Amino acid sequence: MTQPRAFVPFPPPLITATFHGRRKRFLADMVLPDGTETVAHCPNTGSMQGCLFPGHQAVLWDSRNPARKLRYTWKAIQGDAGVWVGIDTGVPNQLAAEAVRTGVIPELAGYPEVLREKKMGERSRVDLLLRDGERLCFVEVKNVTLVEGGAARFPDAVTARGLKHLEELSAQVAAGHRAAMLYVVQRADGTRFTPAADIDPAYAAGLKSAVAVGVEVYALGCEVTPEGVATTGLLPVSL
Repeated sequence: MTQPRAFVPFPPPLITATFHGRRKRFLADMVLPDGTETVAHCPNTGSMQGCLFPGHQAVLWDSRNPARKLRYTWKAIQGDAGVWVGIDTGVPNQLAAEAVRTGVIPELAGYPEVLREKKMGERSRVDLLLRDGERLCFVEVKNVTLVEGGAARFPDAVTARGLKHLEELSAQVAAGHRAAMLYVVQRADGTRFTPAADIDPAYAAGLKSAVAVGVEVYALGCEVTPEGVATTGLLPVSL
């Protein structure tokens, strides 16, 4: 039986450029195939530890919009050993929703409604809300691009916001609902998932505490190509 796969394509038209460096979080210096230097939008606010490779190939979306401040948007980069890494933090939410709808994650199947960006608690919104009548499952999605020794690790920098999300998911479990963390690994060399306790010990401890009260944890493996991002199945999780 063929395993179901979800796929999020990068929007056309796409071009391959050479990455030179990142600055001011949202700016990436690129060199186009004809040698022209340009600045592309970087849709990633994280530290991007483990996915900055000066001199390597990068995939850019060309908006072809002369009125746009930055014509190009960075989508992926080719890392060491030829592994492509997806850097757009908007892709994991799209991929997660598609993965749930297509049965890629059997543990989250059985919900007719897959809703995005819905209210969770008093002041927050959850990435995915799965609903079957009164039966609810709150799913928070995280983008993972740091891989070391085959281990996909999150976070790549201290994240107070991520810790808050764990607390909010725990509160939903206490209220009688299901809640889950879903880590989407945007590179094919991650074969397992573990929290980066050396980078953010508070987050790692918070994840263990959340699991102890019933929050579920899943890691979704992916293969990135110059065309888009496809799921490869669930990865083992070690806390």
